Amino acid sequence: MTDTTPTITRDDAVTEFEALVDRLNVQSVKKHFDAYDDIAWDEPGFEIVLDDPRWELSPDVNSLAATEWYRELPPERRAEIGLYLIATFMKNGLQFESILKRGLLEFAFALPNGDPKFRYAYHEVIEEAQHSLMFQEFVNRTSFDIGGLGWRERRASRFIIGLGRRFPELFLMFVLGGEDPIDHVQREALRKDRDMPPVLERIVRIHVTEEARHLSFARHYLKLRAPELGIVRKTVLGIGTPIILGTMATLMMQPSQSMIRRYAIPREVVREAYKDNPDHAQRTKDALRKVRRLAEEIGIVNAVTKPIWKVLGIWDDAGVREPVREPTR
Repeated sequence: MTDTTPTITRDDAVTEFEALVDRLNVQSVKKHFDAYDDIAWDEPGFEIVLDDPRWELSPDVNSLAATEWYRELPPERRAEIGLYLIATFMKNGLQFESILKRGLLEFAFALPNGDPKFRYAYHEVIEEAQHSLMFQEFVNRTSFDIGGLGWRERRASRFIIGLGRRFPELFLMFVLGGEDPIDHVQREALRKDRDMPPVLERIVRIHVTEEARHLSFARHYLKLRAPELGIVRKTVLGIGTPIILGTMATLMMQPSQSMIRRYAIPREVVREAYKDNPDHAQRTKDALRKVRRLAEEIGIVNAVTKPIWKVLGIWDDAGVREPVREPTR
C-alpha cells in the first residue's frame, strides 16, 4: 500500500511556527491581565485568613495531607501549613520567573530585526512580570517571611540565564521544567472544582490562561529546533532534560527545607509523604507527562538518556504516549 501521508518540509514547519508566534502575539494583546487591576485584593472575601479551612491540604493534591501526623494536627494548624506551602510555591515561582524573564531577554537580544519572536519574548516577559507581582502580593499578605529558592538554585540561575542566548533549546527545556508541573497541578485543582479561597482561585485562573501561551511557544520552538541540533548539543539536551525536570518538579511539588524546619515535620513523615510514596511518585510523573512525551518526539530519549529518567523516578511507560492538546489559540 502506498503511503499517502503528506511530507512536512522544513519550510512548512518554519511557516507553521511563525504563524503560531503571530497568533500568540495577537492573543497577548487581546487577553492579558494586570496583577492589581484584575485581582480584587481589598474586596470582601478576598482576604487571606490564616486559619481558613480552605487552605487545608487535600490528599489528592499533596501527599502530606494523607499522613497521620498531618491529620492529627489541630484544624487551624493544618490550614496554616497549607497556606504556607502555597505561599512557598508562589515565592519559588516568582523567583523562577525572574530567571525566566532574564533568560528571555538574553534570547531576544540575539534576534535579528523583524523577527516576530522578539515581540513574543517581550510579551512573555511582561506577562511573567505581572505573575511575579501577584505572587509576591499574595506572599506579602500571608505575613510569612519566605526566602524562596536555596543557595544552590540561586547560584545556578546565572548559568541558566545565559542559556537564553547561548543554548535556547536547553533554556526552554528549563522553562518547561518549571512551568509544566505547576500548570498541571493548577489545572487539576480547577478541573476538580475544589473550594479555593477566591484570591487563590483568581490567581490560578490568570496564571493558567497566560501560561498556556508560554508553554505552547516553548514546545513548538523545541519541536522545530531540537531535531536539527548537532550531536554534542543534542546529547547535552538529552542528558540535561531529565535532570532539570527532576529538580524543578521537586521544587514545585514538595515543601522546602525551611518549611520542614519551621513546622518540625519529622523526617519519617517526609519520607512517608514524598520519598517512599507511590502516589506522590505517580503524581510527579503525571505532572511531567507532556514534556516527557515532547522529549520522545524531538528524539532526545534514547538508550543513554532513558536510564537517567528512570533513576530520577520521572519515567512512566504507561503515560508517556497519552495525547497532548496544544493550547495555541
